[in-house]
Amino acid sequence: MNKFGKILLAAAISATSLSSVAVINAFANEKTVTVGGAPMYPSKNIIQNAVNSKDHTTLVAAVKAAGLVETLEGKGPFTVFAPTNTAFGKLPAGTVDTLVKPENKATLTKILTYHVVAGKLEASDLTDGKKLKTVEGEELTVKHDGGKIEIIDSKGGASAVTIADVNQSNGVIHVVDSVLMP
Repeated sequence: MNKFGKILLAAAISATSLSSVAVINAFANEKTVTVGGAPMYPSKNIIQNAVNSKDHTTLVAAVKAAGLVETLEGKGPFTVFAPTNTAFGKLPAGTVDTLVKPENKATLTKILTYHVVAGKLEASDLTDGKKLKTVEGEELTVKHDGGKIEIIDSKGGASAVTIADVNQSNGVIHVVDSVLMP
């Protein structure tokens, strides 16, 4: 390699190193919330963050099975009430395995879109008694109970918000402890 080639190679390596440091620094300066052992970056979208949460592997698998990945990577904004793996575990045995089968895609999509509200609603927007129209079409009701926020589904089931205001580039996630049922 001639002298000019060595200079170009050194410049390329330096530029690559600097850009990696810039990306790391950009993420390091973001105010993150840890969910499922992973930092949730406000500059990343709902899917980019959710795939890193160990507590949301079932939700991510369900979103993929329902074909909703592209939607939740979209511009939004969305408010997502994100059930944990433990929340899905509260469902009757075999429910999740049945729902992710291709023949049950419509039912799975209905359940998942029942956890999504158009717009970005912070915890402070979730006032007691507020009705939330879901992307699925039905309503959820907000209830305040002893300082915690609960989301009440159409069947009267309550799901507590365990981690609020996990900001995303295309909305906000509120982690919930139960699956909401339309």
